[in-house]
Amino acid sequence: MRLIRLTLAGIILVAGCSDFLDEEMQGIYTSSTFFQTDDHAGLALTAAYQPMSFTSIQNPLWVFGDVASDDAIKGGIPGDQSEIEFIGQFSYTRDNGYLENMWQRYFEGISRTNDVINRLGPDVSDAVRESVTAEARFLRAYYYFHLVNIYGEVPLKTTPAMSVDELHIPVSSVPAIYQQIENDLVQAAAILPESAVHGRVTRGAALGLLAKVSLFQENYQQCLDAIHDIEQSGMYSLMPVYSHNFTDATQNNAESVFEIQHLSGQDPFQGNAMNQWFAPQHENGYFFNVPTEDFFAAFEQTPEGIFDPRLDYTLGRSGTIWLNGEEFNPAWSPTGFLQKKHLQPLSEIPAGIKGNGNLNYVFMRYAEILLMKAEALNESGQSALALVPLNMVRERARESYLHDDSLEGFGNVPDGLLPDITTTSQDQLREIIRNERRVELGFEFHRFYDLMRYGENYAENKLSQTNFVYTEHRYFPVPQSEVDINNQINN
Repeated sequence: MRLIRLTLAGIILVAGCSDFLDEEMQGIYTSSTFFQTDDHAGLALTAAYQPMSFTSIQNPLWVFGDVASDDAIKGGIPGDQSEIEFIGQFSYTRDNGYLENMWQRYFEGISRTNDVINRLGPDVSDAVRESVTAEARFLRAYYYFHLVNIYGEVPLKTTPAMSVDELHIPVSSVPAIYQQIENDLVQAAAILPESAVHGRVTRGAALGLLAKVSLFQENYQQCLDAIHDIEQSGMYSLMPVYSHNFTDATQNNAESVFEIQHLSGQDPFQGNAMNQWFAPQHENGYFFNVPTEDFFAAFEQTPEGIFDPRLDYTLGRSGTIWLNGEEFNPAWSPTGFLQKKHLQPLSEIPAGIKGNGNLNYVFMRYAEILLMKAEALNESGQSALALVPLNMVRERARESYLHDDSLEGFGNVPDGLLPDITTTSQDQLREIIRNERRVELGFEFHRFYDLMRYGENYAENKLSQTNFVYTEHRYFPVPQSEVDINNQINN
């Protein structure tokens, strides 16, 4: 009987097979049925934004930006996530999981942007095609900017892989990758709007990243030209209170040039997981990415011992009040410090959902635009002009005392606090600007890139407590998993 039932079932299946195979699959898109409408284009673009978010440890940008620098150490429980410590000490191997996570995450972003740029069908309207392609070009430039700064020579992919052979391509030179980044940003800036829905790319974001990649390549005039266009737009200004760049209630403000959005309580998950990775243990956090004593020492203070207010906006330390209103306990951290910029108080995100934060990641602020302008002017022999944007950043910091009533002594700027810089010595000003970047942008994941571009002597001096050797560690190696699957990459 069992054989008969199977035979009958087979007959029924075969009898209906022809009609069944003629039916279109419902609820499933293929490359031939997707990318065909304006809605499809929007969905594909949204997917291209997703890899830059910090919804999981799969985007460990902070490991490379902070822990690999002199600003931070791994922190956490000894032995926990030891691969992060290997990166911070430059004792890693190619099979380090964080090397692989970073590579895979950002190349996934590149793959998705390539789909948007190259696959849109003829029924997508011209206006939508133009706008989403411009956004995708910025996103591709963003992903490649991080990859080229972390790994150096990487495969340059600008079209979707249509065959197995196209999956295996060799690495391109660093100049070639930067050229592609610039091309994308120039094309994007020509199309993108001055303002957009929060989190969407604007013309200012494209020009800001163009200024940054130009600065990194020592193309100072191109950097200044891009910044001039940003300033002419009138879209950006410094927030009166520095800390308002890092609180939920004041996100997407006038200082934000490009900000990566997060939102708690969503399905699918859209929260900021860094809120848990960096929080103290008693708040259900892992207390990773902790500031070093050297970072603390970079902040200026008056002869009476009053610190640059950015210090306590950036980190918790002994004798100060923590986010929840209690006194900070230095025992919460192996260095006695914890960073604040990516953390929310328990009143906003309780311990039970600590890894589901609301805070965005601000990749670029107008303060950085001003500091890039100061650096480009100084390096191009215009040191006197460089003082203007540099002192704007310092003025905002000291005048927090005029705008933040939580500061002791509110209403008066303490004597001698962050005075205007007056030297026009290029060498002296260079060091001042570098330190100003460090304290202004601390724990925003920029420091390691800066150390590397400042050169061998500077980097080796700042990383002297690690195994860092510039000729060996200027770039991290291509992950072993990529070497194994891409036959065009040599060890």
